[in-house]
Amino acid sequence: MAKTKTTAKAAEATYDKELLLRWYEQMLLIRKFEERASQLYMAQKFRGFCHLYIGQEAVAVGMESAIRPDDYIITAYRDHGGALARGVHPNACMAELFGKATGCSKGKGGSMHFFSKEHNFVGGHGIVGGQIPLGTGIGYAIQYKNEDKVCVTMMGDGAVRQGAFHEALNLAMLWKLPVIYVIENNNYAMGTSVERTSNVTELYKLGLSYDMPSKAVNGMDVQEVYEEMKNAVKYVRDGGGPMLLEMKTYRYKGHSMSDPAKYRTREELNKYRGKDPIANLKIYMAEHSGVTDEDLKPIEDRIHEAVEESVRFAEESPYPDPSALYEDVYVGDYPYMME
Repeated sequence: MAKTKTTAKAAEATYDKELLLRWYEQMLLIRKFEERASQLYMAQKFRGFCHLYIGQEAVAVGMESAIRPDDYIITAYRDHGGALARGVHPNACMAELFGKATGCSKGKGGSMHFFSKEHNFVGGHGIVGGQIPLGTGIGYAIQYKNEDKVCVTMMGDGAVRQGAFHEALNLAMLWKLPVIYVIENNNYAMGTSVERTSNVTELYKLGLSYDMPSKAVNGMDVQEVYEEMKNAVKYVRDGGGPMLLEMKTYRYKGHSMSDPAKYRTREELNKYRGKDPIANLKIYMAEHSGVTDEDLKPIEDRIHEAVEESVRFAEESPYPDPSALYEDVYVGDYPYMME
């Protein structure tokens, strides 16, 4: 499948006002949650690694609109946005950052390891590329059980340089597994640009090596993400086999909270700020659906309160009991193990 510039938005597709407002609310929730998380991290309310999703909100929200709650999502460690888009409550997300027992991973995972069985959100994985074969395995399980589901397996542009990426794509295509591989290409792995890591800079082309239908998508445009993801889901759910989508996006912050991001220029950052998915959706709604600032004010107030409530919830929640160390782990019954 060749790359194309034709999009639903370019063709002036019409969108229900309610859908547009829902996209705005979901993206704004992610943005405000991440901004607050940044402030709290700087205030040393929680520690460890923290990777923010600011700038990439259109990918998670547009994608989520095109799949079903019973479908699976597995992603890397920049996972806050995906979890919130899936419907994981902000309270559970913030509590997890704080390492509290009420967190979505019971306070054991932290920023990089969000998880929710209830929402079929299968992580949050800290090992670069480690989730790619796992997502492929979920696709195999779906096929083995003859379930009408898909698994969206997400990764950053740095992960495609891992050998596991190629092994997973080869097997998925060989067995025609119901997996949609999504590369969130934000131009930089940690601090190294795509251009400095490989001669192949259009990452969707990597799927073509396995005859896998592959396409580049404007990941800064929630409408385009939604339309292209909807097409991919139909193809995969109908038994066509896996697909690869390269979401061309951008993170406005550093790789993690410890990254000053000095490897990019102010001019580059300003160029992408002009592509802000939330600001541009707001303009689109005003031009096509007559949405005013007054219409958006209740949404913005609701998001502000939800985020602040998540902070209160996290601060007031208890830490896990030390005995929780022995829960949710596999223990082998071997003769040499002591009581």
